[in-house]
Amino acid sequence: MRPTDPDVGDFLLRGALDVEGRLVDASNATLFCAIEADGVAAKCVYKPVRGERPLWDFPDGTLAGREVGAYLVAEASGLGGIPPTVLRDGPFGPGMVQLWIDTDDEAPGLVDVVSPAQLKAGWKAILRAHDSDGEPAVLAHSDSPAIARLAALDVVINNADRKGGHVLLGTDGGVYGVDHGICLHTEHKLRTVLWGWAEEPMPDEVVDALARLRSALGGPLADTLGEHITRAEVRALRSRVSRLLSAPVFPSPDTSPYPIPWPAF
Repeated sequence: MRPTDPDVGDFLLRGALDVEGRLVDASNATLFCAIEADGVAAKCVYKPVRGERPLWDFPDGTLAGREVGAYLVAEASGLGGIPPTVLRDGPFGPGMVQLWIDTDDEAPGLVDVVSPAQLKAGWKAILRAHDSDGEPAVLAHSDSPAIARLAALDVVINNADRKGGHVLLGTDGGVYGVDHGICLHTEHKLRTVLWGWAEEPMPDEVVDALARLRSALGGPLADTLGEHITRAEVRALRSRVSRLLSAPVFPSPDTSPYPIPWPAF
């Protein structure tokens, strides 16, 4: 099963889940599962609501729905970049189920910390600092169009936790963002490592995607999102899209008190 298969959503909703392990580095309960339906098998991530850690600024029990909401926004706009994601019952109750993305551990990452001499041509430098040995280091990311779309999506969904490890290069060649549980808040909370286009005009394809999203939010999408986030959060999403269309420029980190999540990976 591939992310682009037309029936992948139905597959994730109907498939039988078999928990095979837990991703121990995750803040919330994140289970690696096999999923099978009608003789088709794949891997997925299952995050049960009961395993969500309480946060001071997001309502309890809402992170799974926010993951689904982020996926719906990505698909409706055409920005893409989020693996197919659904909300369903599982072995530990309701939770988010997302198609697993295979990656190559030997392949170079799309976000990295390197010495200035190792900075790749065209890459966007985000932060310059010194490592534990006092040597200069640079936090940087790829300048690919797919990363630009993901950076724009972060702005749209008000992503509060875009770490470098949440940006994946799949073995299928696709670029994916994962872990969208703390997004779509009414208050400005944008924290991301993808600041490389700050104050630059958004590409035409991103502007077109924003226009599609604004149109979709005037229809059934708003009601569908209302199953996962509050009406106030849907209104805030619509306002962010309208503001970006009126001035389609990537924002500056100066607009956020804590622009980069910690840790950055």
